[in-house]
Amino acid sequence: MGKIIDFLIGVKVELARVVWPTPKTTLRLTVIVILVTIVVGFFVGAIDYILTELLARLLQT
Repeated sequence: MGKIIDFLIGVKVELARVVWPTPKTTLRLTVIVILVTIVVGFFVGAIDYILTELLARLLQT
């Protein structure tokens, strides 16, 4: 039981040292992550489509 209490005290100490981002920063970074995810998704989808078409055409001949 003592180890658990020591752990929780350590967690509290570490959380006091954390520099939390402002809500504005959090929102800005969240928007960036969503936009990058969408762009990468379209890129991967386009590559998948191109490779699927190439393979289909290759197998038809």
